[in-house]
Amino acid sequence: MYSRIAGTGRCLPKKVVTNADLEKTVDTTDEWIRTRTGIERRHIVSDGETTGSLCEGAAREAMAAAGVGPDDIDLIIVGTTTPDQVFPNMGCLLQERLGIHGCPAFSLEAACTGFIYALSVGDQFVLSGKSRNALIIGGETLSNIVDWNDRATCVLFGDGAGAVVLQPSEEAGILSTHLHADGAYKDLLYFEGGVGKGRDTIAGCAVQMKGNEVFRVAVNTLGAIVEETLEANKMTRSDLDWLIPHQANIRIIKATAKKLGMSMDQVVQTVQDHGNTSTASVPMALDVAVRDGQIKRGDMLLLEAFGGGFTWGSALVRY
Repeated sequence: MYSRIAGTGRCLPKKVVTNADLEKTVDTTDEWIRTRTGIERRHIVSDGETTGSLCEGAAREAMAAAGVGPDDIDLIIVGTTTPDQVFPNMGCLLQERLGIHGCPAFSLEAACTGFIYALSVGDQFVLSGKSRNALIIGGETLSNIVDWNDRATCVLFGDGAGAVVLQPSEEAGILSTHLHADGAYKDLLYFEGGVGKGRDTIAGCAVQMKGNEVFRVAVNTLGAIVEETLEANKMTRSDLDWLIPHQANIRIIKATAKKLGMSMDQVVQTVQDHGNTSTASVPMALDVAVRDGQIKRGDMLLLEAFGGGFTWGSALVRY
């Protein structure tokens, strides 16, 4: 028995902020941003849009694609670092939005790897027989925790949400997931404030990143987890049809592909349109490739992500 992805979906804020827009507010240029990150535009929440509303939009698309309704969903897991409230958790808030009652609903936080973590947990629920229609979402409104005067970080991030529905299947679906973390790197990418430290610690905080160090660790770590995943499944790189990496930076994506000897034609790329949407990155890229017809049923996919913590993870999926 396997769990398989029965449907995908995504939701983006209406407002688009281009590099040209950022040139007007911070000391940067479109060329600088594109050459160093690959990002050309990003979507930013406004007019009442929240993490919850984005997750709802993505969830409804995934449910429609899977042919299921609110009464069919028996598990909700939301990966996010930017929930609408401290509690109820984002899973419960989404559950209410969707009109779903009674099933387990929770959120987890693993920074940019949050969707991979959530997918792994959902996979275990399906494999154990505890779930037949698991709704797995990654959603973020990172624009709310970015310093828009810091040109080193504000150009990188965007908002959005992506979702999948997992169902049991006798045919291969999710073949394996691999999760890791190392808190020794906690000072390289972080948001310092938190209610556990006192409510005043949040004011004035913003995402902090030591870019060069993050780049180096990310490339080495992502390359290693691909090898781990392939070895665990007795596969080689030639068995992969598509690499769906975390869409953080085109240089990291290209370096990872080169390390694997994979053509960029086999790599799903949405960083130019979305920027770094953290937990939403991988499921949105997956949905784009599915709906564009790039990814077809039977294709072998490798999903991977890397985020603050550091956390990192992968999932090998027969779509």
